[in-house]
Amino acid sequence: MTLSTPQLLVLCYHLLSRLAYVLYVGSALKAQERSGAFTRRWGAEGGFRRFRRTAAFVMNNDGVSFAVVCIVSWDTLSLPLLPEGAVIGAGLVLLVVGGLTKFWAARTLGERAYYWHNFFTAERAPLNTRGPYRFLKNPMYTVGYLPLYGLALFTMSLPGLLAAVFDQVAILAFHRWVEQPHFERWSGTTERVGTSSDQRSDTTAD
Repeated sequence: MTLSTPQLLVLCYHLLSRLAYVLYVGSALKAQERSGAFTRRWGAEGGFRRFRRTAAFVMNNDGVSFAVVCIVSWDTLSLPLLPEGAVIGAGLVLLVVGGLTKFWAARTLGERAYYWHNFFTAERAPLNTRGPYRFLKNPMYTVGYLPLYGLALFTMSLPGLLAAVFDQVAILAFHRWVEQPHFERWSGTTERVGTSSDQRSDTTAD
């Protein structure tokens, strides 16, 4: 299959958007953790609001650009061994199951935790064992990513399917690079410059 120029452009834009998401959020949180980059200048709440405003923009841009990839490259996926109706049906199932799981996890965490508020406060919270966290260690980045695959299958989009894989690999790398060390330092009671972290390891976003 050969992609058209518009399809290639929107795919490249999305991949860059995903990189902007994980690299901006990751570097900003690392800077906050190392030196209190946001809280030192604007205070705990002011620093968090400034970070959240930019983080929300890059996250929303990432999500919209993924949907555009799937729409622009509709019907570019060919699976000869499977009926098209079965593929579309599977996509709907993934959209519903993953979407509900992610919504449940986000509601369990709360809006502030969804935007990594634990990097900006000295408060410590108990390990989250409520909602989907009773059954899954990281529902946001595992089952919660099924809607990406679901939308790609529903639209029969090959670029969308490839982008979904790229997106999940990138966010899991972000989790390992930023969130996991943050939690491990907290659980080991290691002091860091800036503010101390909270115990919730799965305060994750999109």
